[in-house]
Amino acid sequence: QVQLVESGGGLVQVGGSLRLSCAASGRSLSNYAMGWFRQAPGKEREGVSCISSSDGSTYYASSVKGRFTISRDNAKNTVYLQMNSLKPEDTAVYYCAAVLRSFRHVQAMCVIPALIDYWGQGTQVTVSS
Repeated sequence: QVQLVESGGGLVQVGGSLRLSCAASGRSLSNYAMGWFRQAPGKEREGVSCISSSDGSTYYASSVKGRFTISRDNAKNTVYLQMNSLKPEDTAVYYCAAVLRSFRHVQAMCVIPALIDYWGQGTQVTVSS
């Protein structure tokens, strides 16, 4: 079992930045593809960014490309999401996710939530205008 705990959410003004962290316990994350998803009220959960377990390749949803950066520190068993130039439409609960598999294209993890093995409980991000 893997337990994922997100932190770093909060209230920020438009144009501001936040850094989300996802700390894992139970197993090493080194063999897991990791990702961040978000769900706004009344909307489906969507993949924001994912990072592979093997070569560190990344995927970003078009809505966040150029503003968000995903990274991982396997030694700390932690994954991060740096969010810059935040917009009101980024307001959502952000969830960390883990999949124990290697993807040829890590985009698959982000666009097929049914593949996810483990979810965190989520952290609220609110961007005020």
